Amino acid sequence: MARYIGPVCKLCRREGEKLFLKGERCLTEKCAFTRRGYPPGQHGQGRIKLSEYALRLREKQKVRRVYGMLERQFRIYFHRATRMKGGTGEKMLQLLERRLDSVCYRIGFGATRAESRQLVKHNHVLVNGKRVNIPSYVVRIGDKIELREKSRKLKLVELSVGLAERRPIPGWLEIDRGAFAAVVKSNPIREELNEPAIREQYVVEYYSR
Repeated sequence: MARYIGPVCKLCRREGEKLFLKGERCLTEKCAFTRRGYPPGQHGQGRIKLSEYALRLREKQKVRRVYGMLERQFRIYFHRATRMKGGTGEKMLQLLERRLDSVCYRIGFGATRAESRQLVKHNHVLVNGKRVNIPSYVVRIGDKIELREKSRKLKLVELSVGLAERRPIPGWLEIDRGAFAAVVKSNPIREELNEPAIREQYVVEYYSR
């Protein structure tokens, strides 16, 4: 699967808010958005009035970048959500949150979803006792996600767990950070998926135009 390998700080500046793509750096004065809170490029500091279409496009791009996907893969999740009962936008977010790399980020195995994705791909994560190295694997209610015992002493993991303690614990996960494990209790709760703030209805309207 192709992936974005450019400078991620420019993505935050482009979307006009912090997307927390650099982990601890986003919480310090080194954050590029804190230092230059305007879009990149020579016209970034100009005044631009967004059209209705542009507002919806920017929201779609923001959500896609938060979860670290390119357009084709992101569109697949949207179309899967349209076939599910309930609000399409909320179902789409629940699917994205239940991806294994996103769950590992919520638990605190990685400081960012990109770090969590790397842990999954390098065979550090177990689901129900079995090794799973597919970041897009969608966990189910009752699944137990844990780190391999040999992976728990990685410097990256130790730093990430410490950083995760500053974030609220998701109500849909039962996390045991001492055991480097968590159990999925329910579907992700929409009210907890607001960092950064997401207007999923704009995404639905963008694809439904």
